[in-house]
Amino acid sequence: MRILVTGGAGFIGSHVTDAFLAMGNEVAVVDDLSRGQYGRLDVRATLHKLSVADARSLTGLVQAFRPDVVCHLAAHIDVRASVADPAMDAQANVIGTINVLEAARAARARVIFTSSGGALYGRDAPKPSPEDAPTLPESPYGVAKLCGEHYVELYNQLHGTRNSVLRLANVYGPRQDPAGEAGVIALFCDRVLTGKTPVIYGDGKQTRDYIYVGDVVRAFVAATASDRPGTWNIGTGIETSVLDLVEVIGKVDNRAVTPAFTAPLSGELLRSAIAPGRAEADLGWLPLIMLADGVRNTYRWIGNGAPARAAC
Repeated sequence: MRILVTGGAGFIGSHVTDAFLAMGNEVAVVDDLSRGQYGRLDVRATLHKLSVADARSLTGLVQAFRPDVVCHLAAHIDVRASVADPAMDAQANVIGTINVLEAARAARARVIFTSSGGALYGRDAPKPSPEDAPTLPESPYGVAKLCGEHYVELYNQLHGTRNSVLRLANVYGPRQDPAGEAGVIALFCDRVLTGKTPVIYGDGKQTRDYIYVGDVVRAFVAATASDRPGTWNIGTGIETSVLDLVEVIGKVDNRAVTPAFTAPLSGELLRSAIAPGRAEADLGWLPLIMLADGVRNTYRWIGNGAPARAAC
């Protein structure tokens, strides 16, 4: 198969690229390298440095490459920045997604759209939240991702495409930038390894659903192998508090870690976990990596100097 991965030089996208290359596919990567890193890429992947917001260049590339599937991971992922500049966020996450869908439609390629499990479901949704729980995003980033999902569904209805949506929980693992715009596990591991104190916003009782990047990669492979359209949660269904996370990192480090506390973030969601049952039923996918093992892998990766080409 021919696979195009947008955001393929990013944390998750580079692992997805590796997986499809390992299966013998021809893989091209679209990334503007604003967040992605060239060093993460396998030499067998062809990099096209451009933004998905550039409709003309993107369409030309897709027409020339003629992919069977487009894994669309290119996105602006900083929630706080989306609040400060919602138009910038929408340009990347809404207009960029429309450009990908339109270019893929013209080339008769399927799109696997990367959405957010944590940012879509409302605070009153059941935990873990199933796919049919109310979607009440509380940030421009979440609204943009939901808008992208609606466009995916609209294209399926209008054009008979078979595009799909993966709603990812909080993804972590090797290649996640410890100084980046998201990723508390990588950040805390880095602070512990460098002798600094992890800082918790609020009381640390807020929960998230942490999913290892290797499990996410398997979900992309499963969704690509399936010809059915759908929307699937890709998470563990398990709530882990920030305090619990600090304890897990301390066990990996073989010492007690004492965090510092500061004022809570305004509007932060207090609980989040997404139910993966539909993905198991439809795709045969289940998370396999336990949190302690995934944190250990991430900790060792940072301790080894955070090499760009680390495996998941």
